[in-house]
Parts: sequence; structure tokens; C-alpha cells
Amino acid sequence: MKPANIFASIPEHLDDELVDLLAQNENVKIERIVSKGHVSPETGWYDQDTDEWVLVLKGAAILAFENAEDVRLECGDHLNIPAHSRHRVKWTAPDSETVWLAIYY
Repeated sequence: MKPANIFASIPEHLDDELVDLLAQNENVKIERIVSKGHVSPETGWYDQDTDEWVLVLKGAAILAFENAEDVRLECGDHLNIPAHSRHRVKWTAPDSETVWLAIYY
């Protein structure tokens, strides 16, 4: 067993959002997501079969929901997104990384 740091190996320049799979089994998937001004495409929504719990470890973001108000998340904020809650990333901080921990269950 070897520890890893959630803030390690973040590239200085990110052309695309970075998604790293940290752990997974048949019931749970854990990802580190790094955004820097990245947003979801204007068309389409995330519509997942599983619940998703997200935590912003660094930076800030705004999530838009199809049938609810936008939610702003800052460092330390977390949110549970029930399965099939159609959502998208509307904004992430453009001048610094937004580091997310996402747990799908």
C-alpha cells in the first residue's frame, strides 16, 4: 500500500478537464476531477443512473440543474446529486484549478 496525494500530478495547462479514477468496485466509483474554466457542453445534460456526491476541494464552480436553481460550490462545499437529476457544469474558476472529489454510488 502506498499513499497518494489528491493534489499531485495536476498539469500546469489543462486543454480539457482532467478525470482520474481513484478507486472503483461494483457499487462505488471515486474520481478526482480537475477543471480550470471548463464547463459542460451547451447541449445535453449529465443524466446518471447512480447517485453522485461531489466535494470541491479547491476552487469554485456553479452547477446548473434542469429543474432546480443553480448551485454555487466553493472550497469545502459538497452536494449530493440524486440519480437522474439532470445537471451540467455551468462555470468553473478560470484562473485557478477547481479540484473535485466525485463519488458515484
